[in-house]
Amino acid sequence: MNRKRITTTALACSALAVAFGSAAEPVCRASSAAAAPVVVELYTSEGCSSCPPAERWLSGLKNRPGLIALALHVDYWDRLGWIDRFASADATARQYQIARAAGSNSVYTPQVVVNGRDWPDWSRSPLPGVAISPVTLTLERKGERVSARIDASAAAPLRLDGYWAVVEDGYQTQVGAGENAGATLHHDAVVRLYRPVSPWDAQAGANLSLDVSQGVAQHPRRVVFVVTDATTHRPLQAASLGC
Repeated sequence: MNRKRITTTALACSALAVAFGSAAEPVCRASSAAAAPVVVELYTSEGCSSCPPAERWLSGLKNRPGLIALALHVDYWDRLGWIDRFASADATARQYQIARAAGSNSVYTPQVVVNGRDWPDWSRSPLPGVAISPVTLTLERKGERVSARIDASAAAPLRLDGYWAVVEDGYQTQVGAGENAGATLHHDAVVRLYRPVSPWDAQAGANLSLDVSQGVAQHPRRVVFVVTDATTHRPLQAASLGC
């Protein structure tokens, strides 16, 4: 793969007009850099009393260059007194998928996963630097549809998979029951929609799309795609659209 063709203005959106007959529709694009961003996944719940400090830590990362922060609210706390409105079975499934790939059947909250690896000392350990990726990724949005084009070099794993995440900031919840009863919680980088995609042959490339018409428009929103190794489920490349 000719690396000179890789766009170096990673994660930057550019607005331009593309004509469709006599009408013009805004198009937004983001392309990956040669170095993949660090992907930080926080598995959390509004019902977990030890989770708010981790969420505050994650909020401090959401605008850091070269990093994608994702707060995935799991649903297994919902039966313990407070139903988290952001919780999803899909987030729980992703957390168990990572645990099984590491040879474990147990999960916990708050759990920070950095580039697919458990990061238990998140409050003190520095995050890793970026690394050159064997995968390139381009996101493009036209109206309510976002498309992803993924290509891989010969150095990539044989099989790739990945997931979409629609991410929103600036939420606040007054918790009425459970371990956080009486607390007002603040949330950023909340994954409102998590959509895994099936594995594909890396050398064949992939063209994928997502309808983003659902969601709460008044909250700042990003659309993220993360490319992962289909065997280890570790991120290899990612990009984010904020437009």
